[in-house]
Amino acid sequence: MPFINIIMIVIQLYIWVVIASAVLSWLIAFNVVNTQNRFVYTIADVLFRLTEPALRPIRRVLPELGGLDLSPVVLILGLILLQDVIAYYIVPALLGA
Repeated sequence: MPFINIIMIVIQLYIWVVIASAVLSWLIAFNVVNTQNRFVYTIADVLFRLTEPALRPIRRVLPELGGLDLSPVVLILGLILLQDVIAYYIVPALLGA
């Protein structure tokens, strides 16, 4: 089951990356941090490149809500659902229970 454990850890880490990306985007939007700072720009760019491929399809499906972007919430809920499916259906099937 080590492979399943690695998958669960990767999903959990990606959830934290999505949260960090959302928080950083708020901090940038409210001018708390400045993207002129090279370190902030690099972190924002890495987080954008990691999360945008998963968020873009969700944004296409969700209706426009003005300045409110709910795609990170939808992605996090989907990842939690994926973890639950793995934990409650796939693991017992692999164990033969």
